[in-house]
Amino acid sequence: MPQTILPFLHAGANELSEKISVVNKDDTWFYFVGCFPIFQHDADDLPSFRMFTSQLYCRGLCKQVDIARTFGVTDISVKRAVKKYVEGGIAAFYSPRKGRGPTVITPEVVEDAERLFAADWKRTDVAEHLDIKYDTLSKAISDGRVREINTQEQESKEGTEKTDRDVEDAQAKMGTACTRPVERVLAAVGASGGATASFESCRSVDFGGVLCALPALITNGLLEYLDSCFEELSGYYQRLPIFLLLAFMALCRIKCVERLRFEPPGELGKLIGLDRVPEVRCLRKKITHLCDTGEVKKWHGLLSNHWMEQEPELTGVLYVDGHVRTYHGAQTSLPRRYIARQKLCLRGTTDYWVNDVRGRPFFVVSKPVDDGLLRTLRHQIVPQLLEDVPQQPSEEELKKNAHLSRFILVFDREGYSPGFFKEMWQKHRICCITYHKHPKGKWPEEEFQEEKLQMPGGQMVRMKLAERGSLIGSRENMLWACEMRKMTKSGTQTSVISPGQANLKPEDCKWLFSRWSQENFFRYMMQEFAIDSLSEYGTVELDDTQRVVNPRWRLLNSQYRSMRSRLDKSQHKFGSLHANYRLKQKDYEDWKQRKAELVEDIDHLEKELAQLKEKRKGESKHITMGELEKEDKFQQLAPTRKLLMDTIKMIAYRSETAMAESLKPYLGKESDARCLLKDLYRSQADLYPDSVGKVLYVRVHHLANRRSNKAMKRFFKDLNNTEMRYPGTKFRLHFSFAGSTDPPK
Repeated sequence: MPQTILPFLHAGANELSEKISVVNKDDTWFYFVGCFPIFQHDADDLPSFRMFTSQLYCRGLCKQVDIARTFGVTDISVKRAVKKYVEGGIAAFYSPRKGRGPTVITPEVVEDAERLFAADWKRTDVAEHLDIKYDTLSKAISDGRVREINTQEQESKEGTEKTDRDVEDAQAKMGTACTRPVERVLAAVGASGGATASFESCRSVDFGGVLCALPALITNGLLEYLDSCFEELSGYYQRLPIFLLLAFMALCRIKCVERLRFEPPGELGKLIGLDRVPEVRCLRKKITHLCDTGEVKKWHGLLSNHWMEQEPELTGVLYVDGHVRTYHGAQTSLPRRYIARQKLCLRGTTDYWVNDVRGRPFFVVSKPVDDGLLRTLRHQIVPQLLEDVPQQPSEEELKKNAHLSRFILVFDREGYSPGFFKEMWQKHRICCITYHKHPKGKWPEEEFQEEKLQMPGGQMVRMKLAERGSLIGSRENMLWACEMRKMTKSGTQTSVISPGQANLKPEDCKWLFSRWSQENFFRYMMQEFAIDSLSEYGTVELDDTQRVVNPRWRLLNSQYRSMRSRLDKSQHKFGSLHANYRLKQKDYEDWKQRKAELVEDIDHLEKELAQLKEKRKGESKHITMGELEKEDKFQQLAPTRKLLMDTIKMIAYRSETAMAESLKPYLGKESDARCLLKDLYRSQADLYPDSVGKVLYVRVHHLANRRSNKAMKRFFKDLNNTEMRYPGTKFRLHFSFAGSTDPPK
């Protein structure tokens, strides 16, 4: 909400309107909002006078009659200036008058000539290459129509040093690095539509290397569907710089919004074309506004569909797995879940992720109350996949080929259910692959044959595989399945199961053995992108119809299992004692007494176990939230902000993966490429905007060794071939190392 400005006038000021006043001092006009100056120009500078007064009128800050009365100009001149501003904007007042235009030194020739001069070409070579006369080129240079200065000389004369910027940022009167006070005041009173990206020449900008990820971020959909899902933000910081900042923070490993207070705001601001990035409190408000007024879930779904459409060949096999996000806060008492990586039962929420065979995420489903993998698959994941997965076979193709499936779902033992396999195949023609939960005995080694398989990552591996048909399940859930086994060097046999109707081959079990890519994704996202970090501090009420585990049943079940364990131990002791009945005469009485005590203990435990079993039968395992006691009720963590941050981190991960795949041929290993990219994102860079050629030169400082520099030099060439423009500007990005004179193509 714009802040109200008190009607204090500057001494000697003339009131132009209720908000704007003007002062003529020393042949210079000054414009004020209250006591704050916002603009000035010389008294004889007519273009600036007409431009700014027209802008004030178009913003509704004054009337045309006020301008004519205050400055003593005619009404028709004011109307002409307003019309000129509406049709051509600010540039219309400063652009030269249109003439016939050049016939030889055209804008295209100027651009090519300046590019060649930037590469240290001589005048004679440039004239010959462009097929123009030497004298014509020399005259154009002397007239200032063509710039002869090369890029290296230009960069040596321009660009502020980091030390100078630090001093300037610290001395800014409106706050640290707030060096655009006029734009901030106009944004505060609602007189402008927010700050526009404006780059300046800077040396050694922190995190400058992250700009190399901008083409990958845009390609992976960072700025897709924003207009249809989010409204424009008001104030100085608009929607575009906020999304760019959040993506840059993720790649630079600034893992939460609060960490932004420990980073240089002015340096990060240079990356988004502003004087500084918003402070933590402001950024929180912007994110909250995006979540409250926007459609985050819709944006998440559209991006998932967008990624699937980009690479439909990777949607034939999909990995699904759950990840528990622990919660240590005090806002609510979430249910406890078992966390395998910590071997503990802790409070938290469960996120079910859907990834492709390379481990890249498509979407995530958060469950405040975990119904289990099968229920989540049946009611949420599978319906969304049926709508989003591209290039699914038609109904006619499915009828013609009884073994054809729409796609394959791969998950771990938690999803083992013959009834579910049967339902997915008969109802949707979806093939499921998982580990066999109850394999029977070992197969003869003669059945196993060595196969050479290509894994989804491209690497070749050898496996000993065998296949049989197996009948799994019971009664109505009985299913004829294809059982595939892999034998390791130690002789262990790992069993994989899938519906027999899918007619899979033994080598198709590689999809399950490649599921480590999703496990690696979880570990990498936790370590590098902090997907478990708390992004939202609020809570929302759960629906009273939501099914939850009955706390009384859970308590009785825990007591039953504890009693069952005690009984098993006593029976085991009794069996061991009974087996050693051949004892000497002196030990017989002691043996007899111990045996009697165990029999008595077993009888007592069996009676208590039977009572607990009856009590447990009398309680429902699941009840609704409305049936819970007041002290057992809990709330859900507000999901919108977490989903927004997860989506941006997914974009960042997919972008980093794409960059790593581009670097892999130059380095050999994807892990080496990721380490190199992390160094690149946090490295310094020099920024040099060319306002004439509309090029933003990004000169990255050299990396740690020659091997890395050589790989990055090739990578910069691939980036420059994309001819990507910085979002919201006309500047084309050109990447190279500091000191390079390579011109853009």
